[in-house]
This record gives sequence, structure tokens and C-alpha cells, in this order.
Amino acid sequence: MDILLIPGFYLDGSAWDDVVPALVAAGHEVQAVTLPGMTPGADNSQIHLEDQVDYVVGMIDGVPVERKVVLVGHSAGGGIAYNAAGRRPERIARVVYVDSGPMGEGHAINPELDPDVVDTELPPWEEWGAEDLVDLTDDLRADFRERAIPQPANTVREGHHHPGDASARRAIPGTVIACEYPAEQLKALMGQDHPYVRELATLDDYEIVDLPTGHWPMFTKPAELAAAILAAVDRD
Repeated sequence: MDILLIPGFYLDGSAWDDVVPALVAAGHEVQAVTLPGMTPGADNSQIHLEDQVDYVVGMIDGVPVERKVVLVGHSAGGGIAYNAAGRRPERIARVVYVDSGPMGEGHAINPELDPDVVDTELPPWEEWGAEDLVDLTDDLRADFRERAIPQPANTVREGHHHPGDASARRAIPGTVIACEYPAEQLKALMGQDHPYVRELATLDDYEIVDLPTGHWPMFTKPAELAAAILAAVDRD
């Protein structure tokens, strides 16, 4: 299987360095994605959410047509994975959402972000919730902050748009790897039609598996995350 690993905000493809070896050892072709705008010195004023979605679609197109693709998206990367998958549904075996989920039409991370802001820095740890920071040691925090890349602001405030067939997009199997909030809590939110999980509830085939840790399991529990991804891939 071909696996594309899409990081969340403030991260490039190197975020997956401790996860990739186990996936490769299991016999998979793996690419860790660095999205447009996520390189030091990039002109982020010219980077839009659609650029990042198009980039992932291009990577899907670069995989030989006889092979299926699994998209793995962490945090906001889950929305990008879902969007890109919907544009090539016949190519996608599964989307794996790491502490994340699919984002519906028009859904943005922060549509209220000041339009004059060009990019955003990784916020101070004091601004994160305690659930985000579980298992993120002082050393891991220092490493994360050193590697963090400013996030193009357009990708924060712009909403997702899904031009393809909704039924084809929602027919793609999904796996949510639940870290901050356990499966039981996510299912309760789905019962309340909470916006965070509203699009997830529309999928024809999905599962939620627990991996208790903070918001960045590729740093805090990479071996366990790799195992969860492999388990999801093996279902296809």
C-alpha cells in the first residue's frame, strides 16, 4: 500500500520521522508530505488552503494507477486528507485521521483570524489545553518549538470546499485515531450533532480507535501510532 502522511499545523514532513520506519518495515511505500508554505522562508502570503489540497492530489496522481493510496492526516491535515480524497475517491483505500476528522463544506479552522495576518507562529504552551500536552515532555516541547514552521494564515481562515460527488467522498472508509478525546466521548458528541464530528457522522464506513496521549502522538507515542496506522491499513 502507498501511504501519504500529512502533518498538521506548524509541521513539515519530518514530523513523521519516528513513525515512518515501522510502516516501511511492514512493506509499505511511504511518503511524508511537506505541504506548500511549510518550508522556512516561504512567502506565505501567496499560500492558500487550496494549494495544499492540490499538492496532495498531485501526490496521489503520482502513485501508479494500479496501486491504492491511504491518506493519513494529523490535526488540520485530516481535513486536507479528506478534501483530497474526495477529488480522487477511486484511488483511496482509506483515510486515517490522527486526532482529527473530516471537515465539511465551508468549514475553516479559524475564519475569524485577522485578514492582515500573513502567518501564525506556534502558540506558547500556556495557550494550549492540558489535554493537548499529555506526554509532551520538556525535551519534546523544546524539539517541537525548534522545528515549528509558521503556518500560512490563509490555510487557517479559509474554508474547505468539496467540488466532487459527496456520496463518493463519504463512501471512502475512515479511521479516527482518538488521542485527546476517547472514542466514547467522540461518539457522544456525534449524538449531539456537534460541529467537530458532524462530517464524520456522514461517512458510510468509519471506526474510532483510542490512542490515549496528547495532540501530537507522532512525538509522544510514535510506535503506538505506527501500530494503529498499520492496523487501519490492514483492514483494506
